[in-house]
Amino acid sequence: MEALVKFVQDEFVARKEFAEFAAGDTITVYYEIKEGEKVRTQFFRGVVIQRKGVAASETFTIRKMSGTVGVERIFPVNLPSIQKIEVNKRGKVRRARIFYFRGLTGKKARITEKRRK
Repeated sequence: MEALVKFVQDEFVARKEFAEFAAGDTITVYYEIKEGEKVRTQFFRGVVIQRKGVAASETFTIRKMSGTVGVERIFPVNLPSIQKIEVNKRGKVRRARIFYFRGLTGKKARITEKRRK
């Protein structure tokens, strides 16, 4: 049964190619919003907290600070309204899911950047 589901996902679900990113990276997601008949592009910039799922059901969670309030948004990777994903900074973290990041404020909430080779 799993092989059949995987086959259907590979054949019929159109996958978009985006830049590789992982937990700790700061990314910008550009996505379309429909307001009546108008369509506009909005972006959401923040730190990736987690990536979860596989293939067609993969999602990623982004957290940003809006003033003093933390805002999280979950995006499916195959969301048709996503136009592009830009990686702004590569973060150096030791975990795949950085939920502890929610409790940090100020200087403690900084993630060190990976050094380029």
